[in-house]
Amino acid sequence: MGRQLLSTEMVGALGVAAVLTLAALASGCEHTSPTFEYMPQMVYSPAVTAQEEGSMRTPVKGTIPRGFHPYPYAGMAEPTGGGLKNPLKPTKAVLQKGREYFNIYCIVCHGPYGEGNGYIIPKFPQPPTLQSDKVRGWPDGRIYHMIHEGGPNLMPSYASQIPEQHRWEIVHYVRVLQRAKHPSAEDLKRLEKW
Repeated sequence: MGRQLLSTEMVGALGVAAVLTLAALASGCEHTSPTFEYMPQMVYSPAVTAQEEGSMRTPVKGTIPRGFHPYPYAGMAEPTGGGLKNPLKPTKAVLQKGREYFNIYCIVCHGPYGEGNGYIIPKFPQPPTLQSDKVRGWPDGRIYHMIHEGGPNLMPSYASQIPEQHRWEIVHYVRVLQRAKHPSAEDLKRLEKW
């Protein structure tokens, strides 16, 4: 029994010595060229921070983000070819949304009836009235374009604040304001019967 205990101790001591010897030998090795690289672009990739110039990849030419529809008339003074048509019908829900967004974004400058007498007057120059014959003669696409691109003077672009559908709703509401201020003969006849 004493002999068996001694051999177990010897095996343990030899095992510890072998592990220490292998650790000493392994610490002296250099890693110059591995035999197999699973993903070399990850092993040898340059370290960059997100804010560093050139750290973002340039998108492939012609690619756009998902769900993004480029505006074909961006940068133009006014849309050409009459390609902008209002896709929405002037339902009660559309007009209510149009009024809601008009009251958020447009009323400050153009006033509650689109007459150019908003809250910013006289601190800023008076914007044009939406009730003029000139603006009433514009197609819906031109009003939409003004909301998207901004006006020729001080009106900024609202493309980043107002989504596409809400811009068209605002256009319908502007038409309602114009029609209320300048009713047609048919509108007046209907009002008399009402």
